[in-house]
Amino acid sequence: MKKSNIAMTIQKAVANKSLPQPFLVADVNRNCNELLSKSPAFLSKHAKGNPGNHKPYFIRVARGKYKLITE
Repeated sequence: MKKSNIAMTIQKAVANKSLPQPFLVADVNRNCNELLSKSPAFLSKHAKGNPGNHKPYFIRVARGKYKLITE
């Protein structure tokens, strides 16, 4: 299954060190051209153990703070 474009953009920003981990929705928006302005729930929706069984890309480390799942 193809990885989400939003998740790939966040992954690239972390790799380029322009987005430090753990990050908030506000951090992603500030460092990735308002990437999550229309879908601020993306991080929680795709966190490991989400109730909707969506593909996990992130781990929730604290309320509102996430890290990438490393493969």
